[in-house]
Amino acid sequence: MPIISANQAKPEYDVIVIGSGAGGGQAAYTLTMDGAKVLMLEAGRDYDPVKETPMFQDNSVAPLRGVGTPDKPFGFHDATIDGGWQVPGEPYTQASADPAQHFEWWRARMLGGRTNHWGRIALRNGPYDFKGFTRDGHGFDWPFTYEEIAPYYDKVELLIGVYGENNGLENTPDSPDGVLQPPPLARAGEQLARKRMKEIGIPVLPIHRAVLTQRQDSERLPARLHPNNPAAQRALAKAMSERAACFWATPCGRGCAIRANYQSTTVHLPPALNTGNLEILPNAMAREVTLNAKGLADGVIFTDKTTGQEHRVKARAVVLAASACETVRVLLNSKSAQFPQGLANSSGLVGKYIMDTVGASLSGQIPALENLPPHNEDGAGGGHVYTPWWLYQEQLAGKLGFARGYHIEFGSGREMPGMGTGSGLEHFTRGSYGRKFKEDARRYYGTYMGFSGRGEMIPNADSYCELDPVVKDKWGIPVLRFTWKWSEHETRQAEHMVKTFADIITTMGGKVLGPNPTRHRAGNQVIEKGGRIIHEVGGAMIGADPQKSVTNPWGHTWDVKNLYLTDGAPFASNADKNPTLTIMALAWRACDHLLAEMKKGNI
Repeated sequence: MPIISANQAKPEYDVIVIGSGAGGGQAAYTLTMDGAKVLMLEAGRDYDPVKETPMFQDNSVAPLRGVGTPDKPFGFHDATIDGGWQVPGEPYTQASADPAQHFEWWRARMLGGRTNHWGRIALRNGPYDFKGFTRDGHGFDWPFTYEEIAPYYDKVELLIGVYGENNGLENTPDSPDGVLQPPPLARAGEQLARKRMKEIGIPVLPIHRAVLTQRQDSERLPARLHPNNPAAQRALAKAMSERAACFWATPCGRGCAIRANYQSTTVHLPPALNTGNLEILPNAMAREVTLNAKGLADGVIFTDKTTGQEHRVKARAVVLAASACETVRVLLNSKSAQFPQGLANSSGLVGKYIMDTVGASLSGQIPALENLPPHNEDGAGGGHVYTPWWLYQEQLAGKLGFARGYHIEFGSGREMPGMGTGSGLEHFTRGSYGRKFKEDARRYYGTYMGFSGRGEMIPNADSYCELDPVVKDKWGIPVLRFTWKWSEHETRQAEHMVKTFADIITTMGGKVLGPNPTRHRAGNQVIEKGGRIIHEVGGAMIGADPQKSVTNPWGHTWDVKNLYLTDGAPFASNADKNPTLTIMALAWRACDHLLAEMKKGNI
């Protein structure tokens, strides 16, 4: 992997890509496969999951038996090696002292960013999701339809490998034949949930996740993705042949040494590097995008975190994919005489309308799952099934009291036991010990099920970020200050979630763990804090009107035609579908446009 230092950078590149996650990785892939010379700047260190993933280590060999700590919130074995909600030397601030108005910002400072530890849930936005304002009068419409984006969803799914099924449901798009891989079988708890939930009219279907259940066809797929481009086909065929199918060995959040799941570091970057057109510069903290005399982006100023020295690199075009809020930070810090309020900010909307996914959860103990015979239920490192939003018509008729929906994710099975008593086991064992405790542990192991809602947030003017006028990070770069607000649409949605989960647990013959939400907890008490789901998008809205948006429909900024945004920052809404697949589809589309403009001589 041609990792370079700041002093090894070339005088000029075709494109500089800031960020190496889903948006940056896809941008680098699309550009380099078509011959563009690309420099990727990554604020974190180099990371190779093939060498660094702890595939077969159990919690007994980990510090503190692998539990989460402030430095490793998701546990010792989680793939995030540098980052979290707090990053040393890189603070952010809150505009209000009220905790309810705080936004918690997750950052992954490593090559590949969040794609190394994410849940791999890969759902397409549906037709309603791109036209929310037209449908119900809330939020904003995107400046294109689902049909215009669908071909890019097809290509991304073929490239990264997604398992799932087509079910022909409302606003839950199917993929063309031959695109999806076969889903794994549902676990015992998931099968029980599917049977019981059918009785109360809630569907349970195979989820779509970016995990290979079979090897990719490295002979056929490259030609399908890159027709008439033999060099790209060779580069991709080599990378695909090095990926193996999942054999259910390791939680996906650890990363994947066999490249079975999607990570930018194992899927996007290897074929891009195989072309010889990509150089990666890690530990490069981007400060600002620079402009030439014509008002075009011509490079990036960054700090080398290993030396503390500032450097500048130049290019014909710049792609910002640093993650939504980090992209906003770079734009706001890129001030000039032409853009005194920040780059590409003539609309005044940079930093406005940031969003996260609405989240709430509930768990229960299911007696029907007690004393099952020992069996392996590790599976594909995450849920095998889910419930898509099923109440579109009731919602459109105004029967629910909130405007957008959610999907349900399931947690079940006999995954690796952890330390602590948070599972609620002690509530059932009632202090047993010795042989009785062992019998109790075997009885209750695998009988807990968790249900999590992931819902749409409607963008609002009270959720935004701006530069803090005083605080800077350790490299002297002004930091972000956040203001946050959930509306009643989100809190009512969260309340609906937990009441539904309680109904599901009861229907399964289970016992709700903790206070019964139907009696004790309102929506503003059960909703997760802003940022906790780690799906922040928005801050540089895409649109059809330069006075009401930051980028045009192709993802390049209205004010600077050779500056493209390919992460979640341009999102005009945040559907209940996890945003990563849409980020990649829009990044591929944006970079196709950039390549076409470069070939025409417009950039």
